[in-house]
Amino acid sequence: MSADSVAEKPSPVEAIKENSRYLRGIIAADLTTDSDHFGEAEKTLIKFHGFYQQDDRDVRKDRNRAGEEKAYNFMVRCKIPGGRVTADQYLAVDRLADLYANGTLRVTSRQGFQFHGVLKSDLKATLRAINDCLLTTLGACGDVNRNVMAPAAPFANAIYREMQRQADVVAAHLAPRTGAYHEIWLDGEALPTGATEPDGIEPIYGKVYLPRKFKAAFATPDDNSTDIYAQDLSFVADVTDGAIVGYDLYAGGGMGMTHGNALTFPFLAQAICYVQPDQVVAAAEATIKLFRDHGNRSDRKRARLKYVLAAWGIDKFRETFRSYLPFALVLPKNLPIKEFPLHLGWNAQGDGRYFYGIHIQNGRVKDADGFRLRSALRMIVERFRPEVRLTPMQDVILAHLPADARPTIEAILAEHGVSLPGALPMIQQHSMACPAIPTCGLALAEAERALPGLTQHLSTEIDKLGLSSEKIGIRMTGCPNGCVRPYQSDIGIVGRSGDKYTLFVGGDLIGSRLSFVLKDLVPYAEIVPTLTHVLTQYRDGRTVGESFSDYCCRTLTPAAAH
Repeated sequence: MSADSVAEKPSPVEAIKENSRYLRGIIAADLTTDSDHFGEAEKTLIKFHGFYQQDDRDVRKDRNRAGEEKAYNFMVRCKIPGGRVTADQYLAVDRLADLYANGTLRVTSRQGFQFHGVLKSDLKATLRAINDCLLTTLGACGDVNRNVMAPAAPFANAIYREMQRQADVVAAHLAPRTGAYHEIWLDGEALPTGATEPDGIEPIYGKVYLPRKFKAAFATPDDNSTDIYAQDLSFVADVTDGAIVGYDLYAGGGMGMTHGNALTFPFLAQAICYVQPDQVVAAAEATIKLFRDHGNRSDRKRARLKYVLAAWGIDKFRETFRSYLPFALVLPKNLPIKEFPLHLGWNAQGDGRYFYGIHIQNGRVKDADGFRLRSALRMIVERFRPEVRLTPMQDVILAHLPADARPTIEAILAEHGVSLPGALPMIQQHSMACPAIPTCGLALAEAERALPGLTQHLSTEIDKLGLSSEKIGIRMTGCPNGCVRPYQSDIGIVGRSGDKYTLFVGGDLIGSRLSFVLKDLVPYAEIVPTLTHVLTQYRDGRTVGESFSDYCCRTLTPAAAH
């Protein structure tokens, strides 16, 4: 039963899932047609298989005027727990970007890779090739657990290694069990016509899977780079004498909202209980099952775990959660979250080797106009064979490097027009944007293509104000769904319509506080002047050691005292 007070008719998506024969639908048959896109039901089901149907919005109007169909293409997403790929895997996905996509790779804010511009006729070859290099797209999208995040830094200590291991274990345990994926994309044995898999094939999800998506992460108090407050489920490591002795379990975070709909809102995860290391998988399954049984299946705008927690309150949530656990519920320790490191530049791992963190603006790995980041990364990976790790800030870490690799790496980056991390403005280092237009069908405004110019202009104003050393984060999305978590950032810019945006301020770098609206319906050209005015006030009115976000909360909102 939903946490909402009135039971309503299930949304049409619920019927699509229930009648899909565990995510099969007619996808296989549809692949044999000449059509360049899927019908409505299959458009829902393919998300579970790891890709979205989109179209090129830059040409949509012209094609419509010419009486032509949309220019359909697909975004394909890899699910990579903890963002770890081998050198061979990286080089394989790099080749696929040319073979089947638009010549670019995109690092997501959940530590995965995305391909854009894949044609329907190339989907099977693309997914086959991804699986051939021992990656997968299954469950990267859809109403299931998505990619499980973990701090990406390859420190050679038991803490980071254990979080990565747990991320792998949880991801495997919560993966869909249906045979549909292998059957359709990997030439697995098909079920006889009309047959269905037994109802017990999905012991965690059941026939209708979850009400909506579910996101999980691991972190430590000193490394919250995974933004635990924004996740449906998070485990914060309790560290004693260099080892993890348990975790605070957080639940109910989520950033999505809808403009003008007060029933939707961003919400920070709350500490629910404390679990032992050997209880992590059972606790993750219990959280999923609670959401499965009590999430809203009528209104997909409110079909997230955060609305269950918000409606019930933490006491009722804990009491209900207790019934799903195979062990006694222990109250959380409320471990303090202290840091949000970027892990950029040259760093010692602790085992005699090093890692190099490279900033990827908005996660887009590409070659363009003298800036040849993709070629530079390929050359470095081919030469040094590092493990590659994708960070939650859409950056790339090259791991397990020899001590003498730094000069060569930095020379390669410079030769390809790539700025070294230390030369980048602080606000760019802490910036993120979602893809938005032209690929995302939900986008109301630009984001990825708009943020670089905005950060360049804003960093110039910040330099003039003498604030260049301040760590100020900025995140921009093309719609209010908040995929790069703008409602926790110092500055959040959310697409409203056309070239207008809602400006948010007051979040913080560690993600523990929601921002508030500074100004609505701000034209793109007025964003920097509006923010510069507030930054000027900050420079002139801050107290000693006061951060920009703390200043905004103290002076710009009556809620600051709380």
